Amino acid sequence: MDDDEPLEPETTDETETQPLPQSSDEMLYCEAEAPSAVEKEKAARESSETDLEIEDTEKFFTTGQNELYLEACKLVGVVPVSYFLRNMEESYVNLNHHGLGPNGTKAIAIALVSNTAVITLELADNCIMDEGTLSLVEMLQENYYLQEMNISDNALGLEGARIISEFLQRNTSSLVTLQLSGNNFKDEAAELFSQALSANYRIKAVDLSHNQFSDKGGESLGQMLALNVGLLSLNLSWNHFCSPGAVALCSGLRTNVTLKTLDLSMNGFGNEGAAALGDVLRLNSFLAHLDVSSNNIGTEGISKISKGLEVNESLKVLKLFLNPINMEGAVLLILSIKKNPKSKMENLDISNVLVSEQFVKTLDGVYAVHPQLDVIYKAVQGLSVKKTIFQCTNAIKLIQNYADQNKITILDFFKSLNPNGMITMPVGEFRKAMVKQNKVPINRYQLRDLIKRMHEKTGMVNFSLLKL
Repeated sequence: MDDDEPLEPETTDETETQPLPQSSDEMLYCEAEAPSAVEKEKAARESSETDLEIEDTEKFFTTGQNELYLEACKLVGVVPVSYFLRNMEESYVNLNHHGLGPNGTKAIAIALVSNTAVITLELADNCIMDEGTLSLVEMLQENYYLQEMNISDNALGLEGARIISEFLQRNTSSLVTLQLSGNNFKDEAAELFSQALSANYRIKAVDLSHNQFSDKGGESLGQMLALNVGLLSLNLSWNHFCSPGAVALCSGLRTNVTLKTLDLSMNGFGNEGAAALGDVLRLNSFLAHLDVSSNNIGTEGISKISKGLEVNESLKVLKLFLNPINMEGAVLLILSIKKNPKSKMENLDISNVLVSEQFVKTLDGVYAVHPQLDVIYKAVQGLSVKKTIFQCTNAIKLIQNYADQNKITILDFFKSLNPNGMITMPVGEFRKAMVKQNKVPINRYQLRDLIKRMHEKTGMVNFSLLKL
């Protein structure tokens, strides 16, 4: 966090006689008490037609960005955030944990109405409340440059959900990513979001994790998934979905044609929910990334998911970490991928499962059919420490030795693996190319570490990110 001191708005207002506090550490990034003269002017401002208006509309269009923000702070009676003053012309602004409150948020919103620089705005944990939420959505009606906004952990509740839902139904904003994690949303809020997102086609990514949606909320969101034609990514982790809610969500997923990434981890799907997921994998040909970690899915549920994997042609990543999966379930999963010649699976996470050497031999057979695949398990029973160390030998040193011997750079080596000769490459294709090349023999452990060093978190590896 920056160690900035709050700044006092520059003003020549003769009615303002009480200076803003300057020395208290508690004032950093927090709302200040308004001077008494400003308090007296509040009643007159409350009658203005637009919540985000300033007294002099001409000043709104002619004043610089910093001056506009300072004027807004003076109007609502808060201490300006010096970090925002310094960074309001940057594309990324992080105001998380700044204690803005509704008035501080309103001042930020006023300044952003005419801002053309900020693309991503972080406002998590600021106690913005309903009034602050309303200021933000009013700003978004006018600002067509802001694309990503995070208002997680603000305890918005039902009224906040209503304001956001009404905004989403208008389909008039440039916003494409909205993070709403940890806002105490319950099933009534899920119904509001369902209505809004059923009609909204602009929002591409929504994070509703760490809320309190239960099975009734799952029914509402399942209906939304059947109708929505815009969402590419949805995070519903850390809610309270059990089997009925899981079945309802999966009912909508079966016919969804746009969603690519879905996080359902830390819920309670159980084997019944897993069976519904198996049906989704059989029928849905669009979902590419599915996380159902820690959902109390046992071997019975894994067998249903495996049946779906036998025919699925779109899924690339499946995370099943922290489910009670035994060796039998693990074998079912990898064999189902082997049986599917059109499988696009690249990453299977069963990293809490202790496997046998026989499993590893079976997995080698799967890798022979699908070299793009990486299965992450906990460990191999009985594997010696010495062998583990050997498997984890730094692959970069091996590649560097090869490059030196052939008088090329490491970057040249990696670019030779890419048919396009580019410095970026899809993870699955890179893994497949590295397995097939015979210039530098490396194992799966070394390859996994190599990808981790170059992964851009977008499904691509970037060779230029490699630090020697």
